[in-house]
Amino acid sequence: MADEAAARSAGRRANWSVFVGLSGTIVVLDQLTKAWLQSNFAPGQVVEVLGNTVRLVFGQNSGALFGLFRDQAPLFALASLGVVGLIVAYHGRAGRSLYLSISLGLLLGGAIGNLIDRLRLGYVVDFVDVGIGTLRFYTFNLADAAISTAIALLLAVAIVPSLARIVDARFDG
Repeated sequence: MADEAAARSAGRRANWSVFVGLSGTIVVLDQLTKAWLQSNFAPGQVVEVLGNTVRLVFGQNSGALFGLFRDQAPLFALASLGVVGLIVAYHGRAGRSLYLSISLGLLLGGAIGNLIDRLRLGYVVDFVDVGIGTLRFYTFNLADAAISTAIALLLAVAIVPSLARIVDARFDG
């Protein structure tokens, strides 16, 4: 009985390790890429990486996703703090699911990465610009990519609930 409880506890810690480790990695990589960009490019500067298809564009987004609600960084920083708390609380209640630990770790890392920008700079640094000619996707950063990936993973498991069990079983033990 004690061995079983210890095994359950160790599994929970392992998932907290994945959750915290992944979110921390996302925050560090996100902040490093943004610092590199700020050190080497001027705001608005465009550098083609793969022709016109993939470009680096130093953007300063003072709003939210897709540049909506400009000049509202303090409001979004406050909202982000609440979201960070909800993500951590939800992970604590989500059990041993590796799938959810990865999804929520990506979400947390992205939220914190953009929160740091809002608190430190008053805007979020965006720089990846993808598209063809004038048909462009919104400019984003590593934190945004992590958030989008997390949302896709969470939507997938909402549509196909057995997906988390399949992934967890594949990597369990």
